[in-house]
Amino acid sequence: MRVLVFDTTHHALWAEQVAAADGLAAAVIPAPAASRAKCDLALEFAIAEESALLRALAEAGVPCRLFDS
Repeated sequence: MRVLVFDTTHHALWAEQVAAADGLAAAVIPAPAASRAKCDLALEFAIAEESALLRALAEAGVPCRLFDS
């Protein structure tokens, strides 16, 4: 599993909506403490869907960054 982190709660929830609209499995989770995210929420998703999810978020304009634990 991979995790995206965000600067705002709005961005995290927007990312979840974009993923769902594109049929991509993703779940909002608490942001890992080590991520130093400005938002307390993160988006967890399967590695196999990474490129499709990142593409969809970029097209929608959702700012995010990958967290590598």
